[in-house]
Amino acid sequence: MKEKIKVIVWGCSGYMGSVVRNLLQDSETLEYLCGIDIDSTNSWECGADVVIDFSSPEGTMQMLKFATEFKVPVVIATTGFTPEHEKEINKASKVIPVFKSANMSFEVALLKNTLKKLANQLSDSDIEIVEVHHNRKKDAPSGTAKLLADSINSGLDEPRKIVYGREGKRQKDEIGIASLRGGNIVGEHSVNFFNQFETLRITHIAHTRDVFAAGSLKAAEFIVKQQPGLYTMDDLF
Repeated sequence: MKEKIKVIVWGCSGYMGSVVRNLLQDSETLEYLCGIDIDSTNSWECGADVVIDFSSPEGTMQMLKFATEFKVPVVIATTGFTPEHEKEINKASKVIPVFKSANMSFEVALLKNTLKKLANQLSDSDIEIVEVHHNRKKDAPSGTAKLLADSINSGLDEPRKIVYGREGKRQKDEIGIASLRGGNIVGEHSVNFFNQFETLRITHIAHTRDVFAAGSLKAAEFIVKQQPGLYTMDDLF
């Protein structure tokens, strides 16, 4: 029998960390080795094959110090990074394989690729993104909304300015992102292409956080086979 891939769950006490731990119990290819939090007393396990990170930007930075020291591949599912954080992640990817995505859903990855094509065909549209999440989410707009906006811009001949919230009149060269927070909504993202006579709206709704945890397990199986570098959901296609 093939030996299972040993996984550290970074951010193990958070909701998503708990979901990942539960899914690992039923995995035929992955094994839960231990869980660590930013203030955890657990020590780093040298026998780990991969780290799945659902923590915080600060927690991720701490995790990368250990991962690069022990040369362990990582899956980063945390969001809300600053440009300085992104530089540290890119730096780490020169030493270890790093899989990073603002959204671990396979269908969101499909949506991202679809939007790139649609943007090219509907370049005259007013493009607006609306994202809805539970009232405990710390970052706004969501990392997924930014991901979708960047994908739209990659399909346009002239990329647009991304506006987070708006006061006053809308400008033609904008992609607007509106963030709603309330209740226990897992995640909804709607991309609107407004034209003079019609509107095309594409919506992705996550019914359970399990979808993100399941995606992180797929990413973990993928990243342990890779060379140092920065990988995304696009590399799973």
